[in-house]
Amino acid sequence: MGRAFEYRKATKLKRWGHMAKTFTKIGKQIAIAVKAGGPEPDMNPALRACIANAKRENMPKDNIERAIKNAMGKDHADYKEVNYEGYGPHGVAIFVETLTDNTTRTVGDVRSVFNKFSGNLGTQGSLSFLFDHKAVFTFKKKDGLDMDELILDLIDYGVEDEFDEDEETGEVTIYGDPSSFSAIQKHLEADGFEVTGAEFTRIPNDLKDVTPEQREAIDKMVERLEDFDDVQTVYTNMKPEE
Repeated sequence: MGRAFEYRKATKLKRWGHMAKTFTKIGKQIAIAVKAGGPEPDMNPALRACIANAKRENMPKDNIERAIKNAMGKDHADYKEVNYEGYGPHGVAIFVETLTDNTTRTVGDVRSVFNKFSGNLGTQGSLSFLFDHKAVFTFKKKDGLDMDELILDLIDYGVEDEFDEDEETGEVTIYGDPSSFSAIQKHLEADGFEVTGAEFTRIPNDLKDVTPEQREAIDKMVERLEDFDDVQTVYTNMKPEE
């Protein structure tokens, strides 16, 4: 397995937190997709990606349909993406992705956690160089699939030649240029692949070793950040436990 896959596997549970909050976060993603491209999945690639992720997280069909319906309401909040970056205890970089309808509330919540854990909240973009931003697609592997040929077809979209296969689920995960997200999704769907996951991720390119005590402090900070409904994902460059 590649570095990206191993890092995602090691940190996924901590990033998402409890199931109920996962559904809340996915609901916001669905709302943004519906607002941008309409409520029909067949006509809205972004919504199809959200639905695939919702199913992957075992979100009930009724919840998905309700989120789509609610997003069409006139009184539904308009969310926007805002990122916050800084350093937590022991010099560990922390990157916080949010979807919010109230930036004043969100930045206050995020700053309060950084202050509580003696961290420093920096300016937007100040730590982006520490994380590789990637589009991630997971799909069911078809019989007789030539991965080298598929990667060659997708190379113009910045898809990496390193990919990961999960023999237990029969799924393949590929990584590409975030700006080519829609193009990669359309290509996979046009080729008849069943896309089971489509998302963005940030992979640290400089992992920091920490002691067990330091890890515990960082984990507590991440958990506190994830308690806020506005927070979608929290990334750190802390080296995962082996």
